[in-house]
Amino acid sequence: MSVFERFLSLWVFLCIIAGIVLASLFPGMFQLLASFEYASVNLVVAVLIWAMVYPMMVAVDFGALVRVGERPRGLIITLVVNWLIKPFTMAALGVLFFGHVFAGLIDPADAGQYIAGLILLGAAPCTAMVFVWSQLTRGDPNYTLVQVSLNDVIMVFAFAPIVALLLGVTDLVVPWETLVLSVVLYVVLPLVAGAVTRARLLRQGGDAAVAAFTARIKPASVLGLLLTVVLLFGFQGNVILENPFLIVLLATPILIQSYGIFAIAYAWAWKWKVPHDVAAPCALIGTSNFFELAVAVAIGLFGLNSGAALVTVVGVLVEVPVMLSLVWFANRTRGSFPA
Repeated sequence: MSVFERFLSLWVFLCIIAGIVLASLFPGMFQLLASFEYASVNLVVAVLIWAMVYPMMVAVDFGALVRVGERPRGLIITLVVNWLIKPFTMAALGVLFFGHVFAGLIDPADAGQYIAGLILLGAAPCTAMVFVWSQLTRGDPNYTLVQVSLNDVIMVFAFAPIVALLLGVTDLVVPWETLVLSVVLYVVLPLVAGAVTRARLLRQGGDAAVAAFTARIKPASVLGLLLTVVLLFGFQGNVILENPFLIVLLATPILIQSYGIFAIAYAWAWKWKVPHDVAAPCALIGTSNFFELAVAVAIGLFGLNSGAALVTVVGVLVEVPVMLSLVWFANRTRGSFPA
């Protein structure tokens, strides 16, 4: 790894500070960038995430996709953790902290909103950024694509019933525009572009040409990650500055959930002797969240200024630093897994 990649966590921390400072100095610019939105998906952030995901898609070998079924353990771990464990543990943590531990520190009227926001985060596994985390841990791009695709299919049918069950909301309206647009922007389009690029490179120089191309564009992928961090923290800089203590309270169960879910999936993969290039992505998928969907549903159900919407925004702010710490841990423990 280059010096830049080795100290990626430091650059992310500096981008967090830069986003907050720039938002306070140039609020109008960030308001303008935030206005480029459709179906609760910010199009500027979407372009940056697309730039991050595209190099991973170039590495996808469609001929190898059919062999993914020969290694079902990673898929089993991903699906069980994402749909049978994560939503319910997040709901339990919400009740524990905002119903009991933090009860004396918050307005009791807001407790239900905060719990609802946590439930929405827990029921929406990540779609886009997983490709970035997989790339940083040298994950199998073919396997990661299948894992994400399965999650997306299940999400279409399971998200609304799980959220309705945990929230007790019977008239939940899923923002289908947000869900479909996000999948198209973050999975379908970069996958098609990556497939076209890969086919052209293979004709020109075979696998060596593919490897050389992905190495050349990797810095652009990391730059996209850093600019995304600047924008996300810039968009929400005022929230952090106005409610720093509340942000800490809201982040606490999210942090516990993130590290706890990763530990369950990663330890399970280690116990099952799943190769590291499958184990790391399958643990990271369950740890991160589909924040566009969670934010959109929170706003639709409870309003833009609700406690539930605030929780989903805090989830966005917490995610990148947490995921980078888990990427670091996964890379350091690679030797504990079979090759």
